[in-house]
Amino acid sequence: MTDIKRQQLWWLAAAAVLVIGGYFAWSKLGQSALPAGIAAGNGRIEATEIDISALAAGRISEIMVKEGDFVEAGDVLVQMDVVQLNAQKRQAEAQLRRAQIGVETANSLVVQATAERKAAKAVVAQHQAQYDAAASRLARSEQLVKTNAISQQTLDDDRAAARQAEAGLAASEASLAAADAGIGAAKAQVVDARAAIEAAQASIDAITASINDSTLTSPRSGRVQYRVAQEGEIVSAGGRILNLVDLSDVYMTFFLPTSQAGRVQIGTEVRLVLDAAAASVIPATVSYVADVAQFTPKTVETAEEREKLMFRIRARIDPDLLKKYIRYVKTGLPGVAYLRLDPDAPWPEFLGSVAE
Repeated sequence: MTDIKRQQLWWLAAAAVLVIGGYFAWSKLGQSALPAGIAAGNGRIEATEIDISALAAGRISEIMVKEGDFVEAGDVLVQMDVVQLNAQKRQAEAQLRRAQIGVETANSLVVQATAERKAAKAVVAQHQAQYDAAASRLARSEQLVKTNAISQQTLDDDRAAARQAEAGLAASEASLAAADAGIGAAKAQVVDARAAIEAAQASIDAITASINDSTLTSPRSGRVQYRVAQEGEIVSAGGRILNLVDLSDVYMTFFLPTSQAGRVQIGTEVRLVLDAAAASVIPATVSYVADVAQFTPKTVETAEEREKLMFRIRARIDPDLLKKYIRYVKTGLPGVAYLRLDPDAPWPEFLGSVAE
């Protein structure tokens, strides 16, 4: 190796040492610049993600939004094809009309059967009167024949008339019973027709709900992150079509070592500074502290090794503040989260004024 190459390698090594040393010196200086009771961690802005999915399998008819679009809660995002559902609804509506006609027909049968029963009851009364008269004549004839006041033939005729009247009464009573059965059958047809109406109406309601569910709307105000499917594609039940980020639930996730994470409580005050807007300080509060370490060394036998354990912490931005700037909120932006571990510790001067 020539002397020139040795000198070049030496200068490169020296430069690397200076850069690395400067970085660590800057890191130590930055940490030491924070007053006691204040901790800091690097993180990125994140938000709750929402998948817009099809409730039932079908073809995507139209997607109304593009990636990056801001949408309000209730905005129509996707329209699924409803041609078959509309056909099924028309069929169910026809069945409903048929069932309604069936109820009218069954009610007419009830009226008819009721009229027939009245007629049968009148016939029974008539035959009952005839039977009573024939029975009375027969009783008199049986007494008179003993005194020879009437002939045996007259007695036989009265007996035949009584039997005939009794048979007529029995036949009319059977007709009355049949009329009663006819009324019961007609009423059963009414119940069945009404049940058919309820079934047809339930089918219409179910199909209408499916048609309504085929119009996918935004459940929250947010931004379209990406499209999973395209117009004309067929998706299965539960198939994802769009992905939204809920800009009303925005937070920064960062990590702190054991000694600091152990002092963090839910609700601890946090102030965020984003790289893209270093002059703005965003207020937040701790909403989550992991109960297990995220980075675990191979061995944790010493206090120094235990200090390397890092715990995930989430700081949530005030929703009321987000509402004012919701159209400017973007996820993925890196920054630093500053925590006040000691409630009495003063904020550094550069964190003194927060966004409102």
